[in-house]
Amino acid sequence: MDIATIAGIVLALIIVVAALLLDGGSPMEMLAAPQAILLTWGGSLVATMVTVPLDVVLKLPVYFRAAIFTKKENPTEVIELMAVMADKARREGLLALEEESKKIEDPFLRKGIMLVVDGIEPVQVRTILELEIHNMEARHSMGYGFFNTAGGFAPTFGIIGTVMGLISVLKSLSDPDKLAKSIASAFLATWWGLVASNMVFLPIGSKLATKSHEEVTYRRMLLEGILSLQAGENPRLIREKLNVFLAPKQRPTEEKKK
Repeated sequence: MDIATIAGIVLALIIVVAALLLDGGSPMEMLAAPQAILLTWGGSLVATMVTVPLDVVLKLPVYFRAAIFTKKENPTEVIELMAVMADKARREGLLALEEESKKIEDPFLRKGIMLVVDGIEPVQVRTILELEIHNMEARHSMGYGFFNTAGGFAPTFGIIGTVMGLISVLKSLSDPDKLAKSIASAFLATWWGLVASNMVFLPIGSKLATKSHEEVTYRRMLLEGILSLQAGENPRLIREKLNVFLAPKQRPTEEKKK
């Protein structure tokens, strides 16, 4: 589970509630205008649905889950695995990696090793795997793009709700008792639009984009390792090359001492 995502949203909500209390208000005031909540959240989501294919909309639960839960890869273990496979390939030939590839869980790495075992030319291996990375990145962009777009629509729908509320205010000018309540309800729509945008939609979109970038970097590391293995490079050289993809603190101990 990605604690940062949940903690960030919860802490942001706590800060907003605390500020409201310090200002003399009550948290229940945020729920005083359900029509504002419906318009800002529902309107922004429905408007965003117009901009994307239906299958992206149906995957919204998957995107939410991806923002909260994460499968953390261990790149140092993968680098060591590729170095071991490179050593075996140098001693026994690339065909010896066929059995090893069946034990690999990562479908991208398994596919790359099988291409090498099948004797595909290095240029073709690079092309195929780069296309895999490109298409994965395009799929990811549809997900985080949805939330970024919704984050742009939410404040606008908040303003629409405020304008609609102010129309009601003008109708209540002759009734002072309803006037204050109508004005408060009108501005709650703008408030909810800003909350939806800046506390949910845009943060989740940014988190998904960050995770996508990390996965792309990880797969590019695998790509370089696969090609180095195919070229018969020294296992130590492969370790050194792939360690470049890691932050200094992630590199093996001997690497940190240099």
